[in-house]
Amino acid sequence: MAVDIQGIAGLLQASLDAKNNRQAEQSLRAEESKPAFSLALLQIVATDSLPQTTRLAGALFFKNFIKRNWVNEEGEHQLPRDEVSTIKSELIGLMVKVPPSIQAQLGDAISVIADSDFWERWETLVDDLVSRFTPDNAQVNNGVLQVAHSIFKRWEPLYRSDELYTEINHVLSKFATPFLQLWQNTDHVISQNENNAEVLKAQFSTLDLIMKLTYDLSTHDMPPQFEEHLGAIAGLLHKYLTYDNAALRSSDDDEAGPLESVRAGVFKVLVLYTRKYEEEFEKHTEQFIGTSWTFLTGLGPEAKYDVVVSRALEFLTIVVGIRKYAEQFNGSDVLSQVTEKVVIPNLSLRESDVETFEDEPIEFIRRDLEGSDEDTRRRGATNFLRKLMEQFEKPVTDVVMRYVDHFLAEYAKDRKGNWKAKDTAVHLYSSIAAKGVSTSAKGVLSVNSNIDVIDFFQKHIAEDLTTAGTEPLLQVDAIKYLYIFRSILSAPQWLAAFPLLVQHLNSSNYVVYTYAAIAVDRALYLLNDQNQPIIPRNSIVPLSKDLLQHLFTLITKDTKPEKVQENEFLIKCCMRVLIVIRDSVVPIMDLVLTNLVNITKVIRHNPSNPGFCYYHFESLGALIRFAGPTEPSKLEAGLFTPLTEVLSSDTDEFRPYIFQLLAALIHTNPSPVLSPNMQGILTPCLTPTLWETRGNIPALTRLLCNILPLAHAQIRAQNQLEPLLLIFQKLVSTKTHETYAMDLLETLTASFPPAALEKYWITILSLLFTRLSASKTENFTLRFIRFYHLVSASVERGLGADFFIKVADQVQENVFTAVYTQIILPETQRITRPFDRKTAVVSLTRTLADSEAFVERYSKRGWTITCQALLQLLINPPLPTNNTAGVEAAIEERDVDDLSFGAAFTQLNTCRQAPRDPWPEVQDVKRWVGETLKEADQRHGGRIGRFVGEKLGAEEKAALGAVMG
Repeated sequence: MAVDIQGIAGLLQASLDAKNNRQAEQSLRAEESKPAFSLALLQIVATDSLPQTTRLAGALFFKNFIKRNWVNEEGEHQLPRDEVSTIKSELIGLMVKVPPSIQAQLGDAISVIADSDFWERWETLVDDLVSRFTPDNAQVNNGVLQVAHSIFKRWEPLYRSDELYTEINHVLSKFATPFLQLWQNTDHVISQNENNAEVLKAQFSTLDLIMKLTYDLSTHDMPPQFEEHLGAIAGLLHKYLTYDNAALRSSDDDEAGPLESVRAGVFKVLVLYTRKYEEEFEKHTEQFIGTSWTFLTGLGPEAKYDVVVSRALEFLTIVVGIRKYAEQFNGSDVLSQVTEKVVIPNLSLRESDVETFEDEPIEFIRRDLEGSDEDTRRRGATNFLRKLMEQFEKPVTDVVMRYVDHFLAEYAKDRKGNWKAKDTAVHLYSSIAAKGVSTSAKGVLSVNSNIDVIDFFQKHIAEDLTTAGTEPLLQVDAIKYLYIFRSILSAPQWLAAFPLLVQHLNSSNYVVYTYAAIAVDRALYLLNDQNQPIIPRNSIVPLSKDLLQHLFTLITKDTKPEKVQENEFLIKCCMRVLIVIRDSVVPIMDLVLTNLVNITKVIRHNPSNPGFCYYHFESLGALIRFAGPTEPSKLEAGLFTPLTEVLSSDTDEFRPYIFQLLAALIHTNPSPVLSPNMQGILTPCLTPTLWETRGNIPALTRLLCNILPLAHAQIRAQNQLEPLLLIFQKLVSTKTHETYAMDLLETLTASFPPAALEKYWITILSLLFTRLSASKTENFTLRFIRFYHLVSASVERGLGADFFIKVADQVQENVFTAVYTQIILPETQRITRPFDRKTAVVSLTRTLADSEAFVERYSKRGWTITCQALLQLLINPPLPTNNTAGVEAAIEERDVDDLSFGAAFTQLNTCRQAPRDPWPEVQDVKRWVGETLKEADQRHGGRIGRFVGEKLGAEEKAALGAVMG
């Protein structure tokens, strides 16, 4: 099957049109299984005669193709070897020729390839990069540097390891010296071309990438080559921090130009070097302090300077944290200057901020929110002031409070005209009131002892929550104040403040009602020292219907899919209310169900916000969890069709969520039989293509594990056992999916009578023994042991230790001896989960009580070492677990910044199932062991007592005697 390059180019062009996008994407996905498809994409990207939009779409599709198809779970290449080699040999050469927008996409693809292949399977890469450096060709150099940055930036978040440091040293040995030479060449070309705007801009793009790579190469240790030339590097950093040229200045007040980008890059390197390599960089630091100060007092409020200013503030924040530099800022006059000339100008609202507030409200919220990664002046100024306060708490408090009082007085003179003065006052006060790190769960945990946070709230903040006609930004300040200091308020104070927050959900202003939703969510999440909610559940239940209806109205007021899912904060608040009211959702279930189903139907057409989608499906999970046990039929009637419609559409990213919700519908339904709807989804769940998508596997396994106990008769009648076992075989062959393989096997074993599985047992154990001998992992070993104990304990179902031994003998004569003595018994003590330990106790007890093999075949040591293992387990007997803890504790938080659309599986915490006790009849474990062994002793004519006398030492006899009474 030859690849049709013109046809693919046409499909790529069609994919750019919103009307044809889905169809074109599907057609491209159908093409990608053809040989050399990836090379066809690269050919399209390289063809100058094609429109740039088509080439860019080709680069984007190539990047995503590589993400999906480069390696499998075991890290093996999925493309033919010659295609892999061609891609590696062609990519760098292509990258240096294409425009920057296309370079960025190819750079991401190279980064994906490097993740699995660099450097052992791509040893030539660094040499290839270095060989392409030129003295003055910016386009070629930028392509090389873009590739290098896309690979080396991976290092920063990685933990130190021998493997990582070998890779870094491999790179530095080949790359660092030519890189420094390139930096010098670039500096030289810039100096020679100060009046040539075109050359300058191209070389400044190179310089911008040089700053990024200086940072990348230094994130773990300062490269020795850099340390040798640190004086020259510091000189160049300082030169380009202060360099100015009219040709490089941005004429747009909002967009940073080449000068601003390079300066921001310099500050990023300075922050790293001052924080991490203070000793080595010490003699160069001083010059940058004065320069930064001059910068901050000289740059205007235009948005184009925002990143440079916030990075300069970050640098000074690091500097102030070093005592010898901090002393430069000590003293009332200096602190006044710092506050007046640096902090206040960067903390105060600008016209551009007010415009963002009005015109791009969701953007304003994301930038403003505590914990955002956005580089903003206000956050930079706040962090700088807090660091100053750590060093000189009382003097800073005294100086800043003078300015707070001044701005409050200005506001009092003219509340309408001077409202921005109050905004400044509130932010200044918050900056010095909060101490330590603010957490996403609890906000600020420690406050400045020199001021009274609650008193300030009552005197100055509360009025903005209660007075009609207050400026919306001051209302936001008041809500944010509650949000930041939420852990400082007492329960009675929260009871007074909470209704005010709820009231602001009715605001007509987008930012006000969104911040109210954020604060309501966090307030409902707060627990006191006794792990009880600060806002009692019974105070929320009466409000819940109106609260949820209002939130749903806000979410759906603009019906376009991208607008419905724009604001994840609103749907997160819905989720929180549903989690808090628990089964009190039942009386308002119709309202919640209708709205959540309607939202599902809208967003499935164009999923664009992973955070919104996640919280939306958590909300559905909460509804199922709390209404499922009492209203299973109604829930299934309302949800089954819309959920399965999503499965039959092409919204692949929703499938793992849908499978989890269907599993939860089955799990919460108390009926002992599977509904006809759920019977109908079994066959589609066995479709092999569904199991090829990595993100589906955990959720599909959960769904099957919930179906099997209720549908084993149907499965046998329809001959579906073999497809199930083929899925197990596929999963158990990879380390990534071994957990799901074992979940499926345990459920099959517990759900089907042994006779149904009789002809498959030898194959099952063969697969398990092969994994144990060929590619054993710690997790697989423990899961195998758990499985053995489940089989061994299930004597009443026709299984047991003797059954396992008999099958093992058919796989390989006497293999059980080695597996039992070298793996099962020694590793059993490492099992930690209470129910797993209980299963092991039941297994070993029943082996001692009734196994014939351990009496006859393994009589020498088998019975003795089994008894010793049991006694070890009984030193810390598993206790019954208490599952009555508040559900809030069970439903964890998830950072939505970690979420993205794609093949990954995201666990819905509202659908998480508590571990099931396979032996609920065994409560007092020691007592049960004693009674079981005594009964067996009588049954077998005193055999247990005889073995105890013959095979155990004095200590062991005493321990077992205590158990048997």
